[in-house]
Amino acid sequence: MEFKHLPVLFKECIDGLDIKVDGTYVDGTLGGAGHARGIAEKLGSKGRMIGIDRDQDAIDASEPRLKGLDCDVIIIKGNYVDIKDILSAQGIDKIDGAILDLGVSSHQLDDSQRGFSYMGDAPLDMRMDRDDSGGAYDIVNYYDKNRLTKIIKEYGEERYAARIAARIEKEREIKPIETTGELVQIIKSAMPSVAKREKQHPAKRTFQAIRIEVNRELEGLEYAVNDFIDVLAPGGRLAIISFHSLEDRIVKNVFARRENPCTCPKNLPCVCGLKPEIRRIGNKPIIAKEEEVLANPRSRSAKLRICEKL
Repeated sequence: MEFKHLPVLFKECIDGLDIKVDGTYVDGTLGGAGHARGIAEKLGSKGRMIGIDRDQDAIDASEPRLKGLDCDVIIIKGNYVDIKDILSAQGIDKIDGAILDLGVSSHQLDDSQRGFSYMGDAPLDMRMDRDDSGGAYDIVNYYDKNRLTKIIKEYGEERYAARIAARIEKEREIKPIETTGELVQIIKSAMPSVAKREKQHPAKRTFQAIRIEVNRELEGLEYAVNDFIDVLAPGGRLAIISFHSLEDRIVKNVFARRENPCTCPKNLPCVCGLKPEIRRIGNKPIIAKEEEVLANPRSRSAKLRICEKL
């Protein structure tokens, strides 16, 4: 299947990174190379574009899309949480900018065999890196009810988490839950009629929660954001797009702490010696304009935050 991914908030990201023609840039979530291509097209012969992704499909699709550019292009199969090790292996100390587009790509949702979507019927998988062990099947069939409730409630912010987890437990006692279609029907059967009349698909929040758990998407995010800030050169910028309130909260809090690290009481002069390391570009997150939402509904929940290294 052709790898398709519509880059969300494309112009806002490219403009926000304030790209230096000879700079070194990282796309830590390469996907279909939409953002990476936009960055690379602004780089000259001394510039470098480094793309990182966990998904081999993304790596395979991005290579031809990043050919014919003036800059040097390096594509790496890996996880952005290992950014310091990845850069060190390339002999790179500092970068001039980076972008992270968190969450699942359009291609991963649209590929019926990946098991990310609640709109079709596919094997329960949801692994971004198919070399990883486990998957959604293991979570749905082997997590106990309390653990299932916890992840569905916390990662999916699903008010009916306990009911859904209880129904999953009941159904898997009869037979293993093997496909996304089976799971959707179980989720629907656990929810009251009023919930099934909402505009949002009844399974959306639960599928999101399971996907986050499968790929450990929140594990290490705080450390990764800090590490990306650490490797920025002065004047370098970091742009992060999130689609989930928990992700956005982590990014927001890290930016706030690095912008104002002082630990002294607010009513007393600063004696801790901790100085601001970044400045946030704008006080509020950037969201998609109406035209983009109409063209790409998945951009509706996107929030972009940008910071600059001092």
